Amino acid sequence: MPYFREEEARAIIQDTYGHVRSDRAAVAEAFYAPEELARLPRGAAELALGVGHPVGHAALQPGEVVLDLGCGAGIDTLLAAFAVGPGGRVIGLDMTPEMAERTQQHAAAADLANVEVREGLIEEIPLSDASVDVVLSNGVLNLSTRKSRALAETMRVLRPGGRVSLSDLILTEALPEDVLKSPAALAG
Repeated sequence: MPYFREEEARAIIQDTYGHVRSDRAAVAEAFYAPEELARLPRGAAELALGVGHPVGHAALQPGEVVLDLGCGAGIDTLLAAFAVGPGGRVIGLDMTPEMAERTQQHAAAADLANVEVREGLIEEIPLSDASVDVVLSNGVLNLSTRKSRALAETMRVLRPGGRVSLSDLILTEALPEDVLKSPAALAG
């Protein structure tokens, strides 16, 4: 039984992530190599909120088109842009205007012209069918109130033979009701 309507859940998540501030890169330092972080603007590392390193498992190739679902401040978007090179393209998608703006700023600071940032929902990806080679997602699918719709959209935008590199949280047992009713728990 859901405790939040879809609109309520999105509002809670947007508000929470829109107000995130940090001056430490502890999450990034837990998942990414120092040489990867050295290439990035400090803010991209300080605002890393993921749960893994999907770029490290994606086997990205020069020239590929990559979609980063829930790009946040852009750490995976930027690393993917370096990996696919100037002949490739990376699209960062986030439902939070503040995070989309941060990714745009970090891409400009890293001098990455192959990054495009869009505001939108992972349940309604604003891209054409079969338009990307690789979809990345880092700690975002668990925030969706419509996970099956988000996964269906992921498959829709992938080209035949495309790949998905997903890092996320899973539950191995039911959460207590007070956690399920908590806006803070909902937003991660």
